[in-house]
Amino acid sequence: MTDHYHTEIVEISDLTERIKQFRLAAKPGISLPNFAPGSHIRVAMPDGDHRCYSLIDLPSENGTPDGYRIAVQVEPDGQGGSKYMHGLAIGDSLGISPPKNDFPLDDTAPAILIAGGIGVTPMISMATRLLARGQEFEFHYAGRSAGVMAYIDTLRAAFGARLALHFDDDPDTALNLAQIVQGIPDQHHLYFCGPPGMLEATKFIASAAGLSSDRIHFEVFATPKAQEGDQPFEVELSSTGQVFTIPPGKTIVEVLDEAGIDIMFDCQRGDCGICQTDVISGTPDHRDVILSDDERASGEVMQICVSRAKSPRLVLDI
Repeated sequence: MTDHYHTEIVEISDLTERIKQFRLAAKPGISLPNFAPGSHIRVAMPDGDHRCYSLIDLPSENGTPDGYRIAVQVEPDGQGGSKYMHGLAIGDSLGISPPKNDFPLDDTAPAILIAGGIGVTPMISMATRLLARGQEFEFHYAGRSAGVMAYIDTLRAAFGARLALHFDDDPDTALNLAQIVQGIPDQHHLYFCGPPGMLEATKFIASAAGLSSDRIHFEVFATPKAQEGDQPFEVELSSTGQVFTIPPGKTIVEVLDEAGIDIMFDCQRGDCGICQTDVISGTPDHRDVILSDDERASGEVMQICVSRAKSPRLVLDI
């Protein structure tokens, strides 16, 4: 399998004022790989960076989508990737990676799906698979209001009573995480995706409700922003002794990648674990969503795509 595919945009749809749907087709003579629910692709940006977008399998496609479908929400305060995507036109080319799955679905078990905002995209593919298998599931989809939520009509038609819509501007339907999560039956798995606040709240409620970690699955749909008071710090690579300065507003991954250091990373949100690196000395400032409290307290590993340093220098096992 190649590590890069050239695709063409064959359809663009305005789903809401801020969300566009793109359908990508392979160039002639090329077949795009199949994908499992929860998968994403990395889309190449003009500056050489990449952005990750979930692949969407709609029920109407019966598990055999014609090309790839992604949805992109423009972020006015983002790093420019969504603005670039929203400026594209039908016929434009996009370089993409093969599908990768950091958020896999166990379709042999009943499930509760909770989506917040644009975090609905991987959940659509999960619900589609569960429906096709005849598996028991609930699909909770929350947003500020109906007008800013993509795919509402499509999901209502596809999933019927399995779908529950939650609108922040309607007290009668607003999302009640505690009520949903605390009432999860035994054997059900919990999947949730959305903004960091929703993710942290759901994780806390699920843990307090006694759900075992193997039944809790999540993905965050936001790149952590620089925090006020962030200071530069140094990173030393134990294998070579090279030292790099990480300024505010840049991550360890970004600095090392720009320097040509071969490192593994994917999500750049701190939720997939691929960039996890052993810390030889120094104190990490953890900003991921994947490490346990004990792992954070130990300071022995860190996610270098988002986390920074509390000490002037980190020595990393790279």
